Amino acid sequence: MTTDKHYECTVTVETEFLADQSDIARNRYAFAYHVKIANTGNVAAQLISRHWVIKEANGEQQEVKGLGVVGAQPLLNPNEHFEYTSGTVLSTPMGEMHGTYQMVADDGTQFDVVIHPFTLNMPRVLH
Repeated sequence: MTTDKHYECTVTVETEFLADQSDIARNRYAFAYHVKIANTGNVAAQLISRHWVIKEANGEQQEVKGLGVVGAQPLLNPNEHFEYTSGTVLSTPMGEMHGTYQMVADDGTQFDVVIHPFTLNMPRVLH
């Protein structure tokens, strides 16, 4: 693992509550998250795997690990980016996710990209 500026990626995430896929009466709250990962370093790198930590408002937590993202292991040249959308279902109207992407640079260097915590939140309904 390294923090060298040659090996650097930036992750931005936007979230969306999916009302049409949720069932509030059954404590099923569906969310989409739209991710953009950009190679801001100066060496090509491939996203190999992911590790997510998903926390619910009731304290429940789950971890998700796997190869790639949405079935892909994108190779990002410097200044390139990859975007995808995925989702999760919570049993509470609020939660949080964070994690890491495990990357391998063209020169064989392995490094992690931190995905900072972001909130999953059902919008408030005004009556």
